[in-house]
Amino acid sequence: MEQTGDRVLTGVALMLGFCLTAPMIDVFAKLATQSVSVGQVTLARFALQAAFMLPLVRLMGLPVRYPRAVAGLVLARAGVAVLFTSSFVAAVSVMPIANALSIVFIAPFILMLIGKLVLGEAVGVHRVAAALAGFAGALFVIRPGLATLGPLALLPLMTALFFALYLMVTRRLSPLIHPVAMQAHTALAALAMVVPMLAVGAAIERGPLAWVTPSGKVWLFLLGVGVAATVAHLAITFALRFAPSATLAPLQYLEIVTAVVAGFIVFGDFPAPLTWAGIAVIVASGLYVIHRERVTARRAAPPGAPAR
Repeated sequence: MEQTGDRVLTGVALMLGFCLTAPMIDVFAKLATQSVSVGQVTLARFALQAAFMLPLVRLMGLPVRYPRAVAGLVLARAGVAVLFTSSFVAAVSVMPIANALSIVFIAPFILMLIGKLVLGEAVGVHRVAAALAGFAGALFVIRPGLATLGPLALLPLMTALFFALYLMVTRRLSPLIHPVAMQAHTALAALAMVVPMLAVGAAIERGPLAWVTPSGKVWLFLLGVGVAATVAHLAITFALRFAPSATLAPLQYLEIVTAVVAGFIVFGDFPAPLTWAGIAVIVASGLYVIHRERVTARRAAPPGAPAR
């Protein structure tokens, strides 16, 4: 697909919309977990996503059934989506949103290292060094929380690992299924996993899967999680259809800015100087990796190929 100037600008605008909307998922989740369990917030996120996306699949005339290989990848994507969603909701319930989000931004580094160490993909020394620097930045952000939260401070690291696996499965699945259908079927599969777990949690009446009947404004918080998640994921899905990922990737770090502002306005949280230092290292490392990927892509492009 040719990327004209107008289409790229549309993609950039949609990506900015994602950066403004995605932290609202975390704000509503943090508000909701003050009254209900992590499992219930995860359920709301996927239930509402399915409710919004399935009619869109029908409206667009997309296939409802897919080959077994595609179904297996959808189930795998749903499984890691449940894991990274619930671990991140648990993280923001006990720490500032900006802190948790900045640590999750090391997920591309984890994905890159998995590609090198497990899949044998070629990764240059510059990108490995940038990844290690990103991990060091994450330690700056995590370290203060270890003293007060203990092992809970590691929840964003778990989220980053699960999100890296999510990206890996999504990369395999993307050529096989339309992105809107992918979101809808992932939500349905995730629901099939979360509902039985919540049934067990309701039976034992404790822990992150316990059932607490929502009341009053908590319903609005849960609705906010689902609506924000759907809007954000639709925005980034269509952004990638209008503009190259290399153009959009650096913009995603603006999400941290929105997270800091939202966290300060709603919860009064503001990152400490050491946390800011860690965020700066993570962002700088990520931007450098993006730069190196662009350089590598230009070198690999055949002579006369159009620049993107």
